[in-house]
Amino acid sequence: MKTFRVGILYSTTGPYGAIGRDCRAGAEFAIEELAKAGSPVRIEPVFGDPAGQPERYLELIRTMLRDDQCRNVIGTITSLSRKDVIPLVEKYDGLLWYICPYEGFEANENVIYTGACPNQHLIPLFDYMLPRHGKRVYLAGANYVWGWEMNRLARELLMRAGGEVLGERYLPIEETDVGLLIADLQRHWPDFILNNMIGPSSYAFLAAVKRLAERDPAFAPERCPVLSCDLTECELGEIEPGVGVGQLSTASYFESLASPENRAFKQRVAARFGAGLRISSFFAGAYAAVMLCAEAVTEANRDDPASVRGFLHARPRQTVLGSLTIDPRTNHAALPFHLGRINAQSGFDVIASRGAIVADPYLVGTLASQHAPHLRVVQ
Repeated sequence: MKTFRVGILYSTTGPYGAIGRDCRAGAEFAIEELAKAGSPVRIEPVFGDPAGQPERYLELIRTMLRDDQCRNVIGTITSLSRKDVIPLVEKYDGLLWYICPYEGFEANENVIYTGACPNQHLIPLFDYMLPRHGKRVYLAGANYVWGWEMNRLARELLMRAGGEVLGERYLPIEETDVGLLIADLQRHWPDFILNNMIGPSSYAFLAAVKRLAERDPAFAPERCPVLSCDLTECELGEIEPGVGVGQLSTASYFESLASPENRAFKQRVAARFGAGLRISSFFAGAYAAVMLCAEAVTEANRDDPASVRGFLHARPRQTVLGSLTIDPRTNHAALPFHLGRINAQSGFDVIASRGAIVADPYLVGTLASQHAPHLRVVQ
């Protein structure tokens, strides 16, 4: 049996540790299942926890690629950390597997993107929301590239639709004092709020909006919902109970999706982790990335980026996210779009879906199109 080392680089501690812990758990679960299934190759994980510190990402991935002989690294969560490590991945001719939703406008031959870009999350979200809730929108974001770029694109989409940005505020990831943001929000009375914050600032904001809605029903979720493109099941436990109920988020996977494949996956996860674990798109995405990587190195009997890319580009691959096709032009996966509403059981009820959308990271064709993509609304 041949052994291949794979780096697993996630911040399981720090401000967005809940996401990192789910990513790592999904990766570990895939490695365990491969071993139980008698895979002809052995995946040996090399774990690193940067604790949300940018410099630690660089230190750890350098060690993985240079010293630990990892050709493939599954990891990073924020766009800041992804952009920081890419030059080292290129230098050592490795392959970074990026599974998180991001702001787009990037494609790299040393990165496999199985996380959604804007034409797979934000644009179909606005296609759904604008005709139903209105075009007067408030934008809140994390004070780094994800928040800036997502809100920049939101402004452009709203301008094209004849809408209006009523206000725009940014907070550091670890900032939980949202009083001024809530006061500004109250002055504007938007139709909905786009929340591009992550971690503690996002959790504090959702709690404050809940308290605001209790004082002023105009801010209740059914009248002025908070929309996210990165809030998943793994973070609902970090939020005060009941705070998020009724708010909306997009993902390429929700635990509540009804399919035979997902039911079987949930049963296996429950047998390993207990019935209390809620499966997020981060868990499922990391699981899928490890499985795809293992299949590639098994077929090629080598783990260099060119061989792995050749495997991925050759044909669609079945994963827990559905049938994934990796575009050889951009290294991005075609992904489904789902819109979920948070329920009282700390999960999501899927209210609209669309089948796999071909990634358009630079929006070359998407913004030029005059036709909105079709959404299947779930009654």
